[in-house]
Amino acid sequence: MQMSVNKNFFALLVFAALVFAAAVVGSMFEPGEWYAELNKPEWTPPDWLFAPVWSLLYIAIAIAGWLAWKNSANWSSFPVILWGIQLVLNALWSWIFFGLHNPFAAFVNIVILLAAILLFIFRVNSTLAAILFTIYALWITFAAILNFEVMRLN
Repeated sequence: MQMSVNKNFFALLVFAALVFAAAVVGSMFEPGEWYAELNKPEWTPPDWLFAPVWSLLYIAIAIAGWLAWKNSANWSSFPVILWGIQLVLNALWSWIFFGLHNPFAAFVNIVILLAAILLFIFRVNSTLAAILFTIYALWITFAAILNFEVMRLN
């Protein structure tokens, strides 16, 4: 029993650390002056909203990954691999959009990210993980529409 608890706790820490690393990578590329000068739709959320939303989403992403792993007990299960793919795509978006100033490539990235999230939802063997990723998918859908509108307006 003790070994199982330690293994589960260690796995949760691994998922949390991976998400934290992705968040750090993403935060390296801030909106800055370039983004401030772009034309944006009037329904663009205020800048202060993004940090709390992403903080909650990152917690949900870590828990969902851990649940996918826990229910399969396999680091190479398809849902866990999908989880890893979406995390890499998530971290890349900020670099592409804010770092490279490339809304088109960022839009391509976010569409692929959304596909990975949806595939995870339908393949994960945990109802709670699917619910957490459904919330994430809704935010990413909104972000993709916003990305598209910024691309279109500029």
